[in-house]
Amino acid sequence: METKNNHYFYVLECANQSLYAGYTNNLEKRVATHNAGKGAKYTKAHLPVKCVYFETYETKHEAMRAEYAFKQLKRSEKLKYIGGHQHEITKK
Repeated sequence: METKNNHYFYVLECANQSLYAGYTNNLEKRVATHNAGKGAKYTKAHLPVKCVYFETYETKHEAMRAEYAFKQLKRSEKLKYIGGHQHEITKK
């Protein structure tokens, strides 16, 4: 059984100001993995990254559906989507 609200759709801002969207069930660990150069081929080439937006979902399916929908948007639409609702993840 999946844990409630433990599924994340997240958006990273890369060093070149590009956006990268993904799914995880452990947001802080996933951002650290990206910054270690082990998260994804794209982010490895555009370090460092910072999490600028995330949403939590009850199921993996819902989070991945949100990620897919976000990826279909044009850059201007993505910026509008995340604008005003940014949550930067800080290290504890």
